[in-house]
Amino acid sequence: MIRHKAKRVEIVIEAIMARRLAAALTEAGVTGFTVLPVEGGSGRSGPWSREGQVTRAGGMNAFVCIVREDRLDALLEAAYRVVERHIGVICVTDCEVLRAERF
Repeated sequence: MIRHKAKRVEIVIEAIMARRLAAALTEAGVTGFTVLPVEGGSGRSGPWSREGQVTRAGGMNAFVCIVREDRLDALLEAAYRVVERHIGVICVTDCEVLRAERF
């Protein structure tokens, strides 16, 4: 099977910023992403959990995007503009895809 090189970008951000991040990614030309709820974790401020939260204000979301390398910079610039003033992490890794025309 033919595999094509791509970049996987994961962005963890406060749930209340999810719509803004989605709009920024779309405006930057990202044609697809997946949004997942984050149940909990641990960071600089220590452990946290979504358990017992009544609103989205205390929650986090994880965005997963897979793009061709030539689209990576635009995605990162758009994501960073949203994340830079809020709680969040952006991670980039190499990956391979089977249907390159979808990315």
